[in-house]
Amino acid sequence: MSLLHQESPEELDVVALGEELTKGSSHVVWASVIAAVLVTIAIAVYVIAGQKPPAAAGEIVQVWVHPRHTETLGRDANGAPMPKETFDQVIVFAQVKLHNQSQQPLFLHSIATNATLDDGIHTSYAAMPAEFGRVFQAYPELAALHGKPLSPETTINPGQTQEGMVVSAFRITKQQWDARKDLDFTFSFGYQPKLVLAPHAAVIEK
Repeated sequence: MSLLHQESPEELDVVALGEELTKGSSHVVWASVIAAVLVTIAIAVYVIAGQKPPAAAGEIVQVWVHPRHTETLGRDANGAPMPKETFDQVIVFAQVKLHNQSQQPLFLHSIATNATLDDGIHTSYAAMPAEFGRVFQAYPELAALHGKPLSPETTINPGQTQEGMVVSAFRITKQQWDARKDLDFTFSFGYQPKLVLAPHAAVIEK
């Protein structure tokens, strides 16, 4: 454009209109950004507010283990001779607390003890109350651990806490047990996710 060129009124109107459109576009972009941020914050608040705590919570208060090396007598119940058998076993006792922090009853279906060994995870399901008593009949030296059993068929009402002893057993040697990589307990409930708890205190050998 020549330095002597003068813009006509029509050209000035077009330039002014372009500047106004540019300013308007900038305002629209900023408004869109702000709106997007506000929507993101609103969604985050909604999600956080809508989240509920797990239905079940709990704690493994203490764990005791009793390794056993057993050899049969070499005769049956009638006294007839039979081959002797030997086997190793580790009996696991756990004092457990379970709490229902939902608004509905919790129906405990099963309790499993999981020990991770070199060859993978070994799982043993907790004894039912009737079997629980037989353990202490077979091993009277463990009478000090005899307490209220936590039954795999327990119902826990809203806000209620249930505490009891869980007993399970593994057909492994003491050396295998001592070399374990992990130990936890799985509690399965009806219509609710499983609860997995690990002991935080040291495991005590009895």
